[in-house]
Amino acid sequence: MFPVLRLPLLALALLLSGAAAAAPCQDLEDDGASYTVCVFDTRVESIRLFLADEKNEVFGSFSTLASDLARRGETLAFAMNAGMYGEDHRPIGLYIEDGKTEKRANTASGAGNFHMKPNGIFWVQGARAGVAETQRFLKERLRPAYATQSGPMLVLGGRINPRIHDSGTSEKIRNGVGVRDGHIVAFAISNRPVTFHAFAHLFRERLKCPDALFLDGSISGLYAPSLGRHDRFRPMGPIVGVVEKAR
Repeated sequence: MFPVLRLPLLALALLLSGAAAAAPCQDLEDDGASYTVCVFDTRVESIRLFLADEKNEVFGSFSTLASDLARRGETLAFAMNAGMYGEDHRPIGLYIEDGKTEKRANTASGAGNFHMKPNGIFWVQGARAGVAETQRFLKERLRPAYATQSGPMLVLGGRINPRIHDSGTSEKIRNGVGVRDGHIVAFAISNRPVTFHAFAHLFRERLKCPDALFLDGSISGLYAPSLGRHDRFRPMGPIVGVVEKAR
């Protein structure tokens, strides 16, 4: 589907360290599977979440969001769908944007990936970021500027979620996010269908993220101008993006 480069170990190390010399997005292979990985350092990059415009109309696409930001003198440098949503394209779990809680945390049980406990929350507060299991996030009473809830957790405390088995056979396009050292954020999307276990393995073994969260599957998309990539599909809900001031 997309050209794949075998990312040299040195380049991957630079990418994960947040070194300015490394391109933010790279294609790589892990255990025979193809992925695109984009890594950012919250100490120097502005990572935000987006849902709706000033009229409260859901953006629904990368192009609509990019156009809205451009009108405000900003550039969308990267974007990815950021969590599960209902038929109205609004989040079904915790969603905080610019310090305002649009949707409270969802701790209910149910069917589907979102309710495959433990699920978790990706959050950003200034120069800090994290991925936390939902109950832990609520217990610690974190008050981030941005947060989105999804599930299941892929990696917790350096271990693959025990409910994700290496014998699983369901393969889908998947995207997710992991955080290391409290400020290095790694976003990944599979370029071909993969199992949950293969995706979790990528974050734990290759990207060295002790905590990682599944964002969505099948409808997963990526906006990465540095790679000339702009995925287009049916309308989406929450979007995570890296924003730069227009030059």
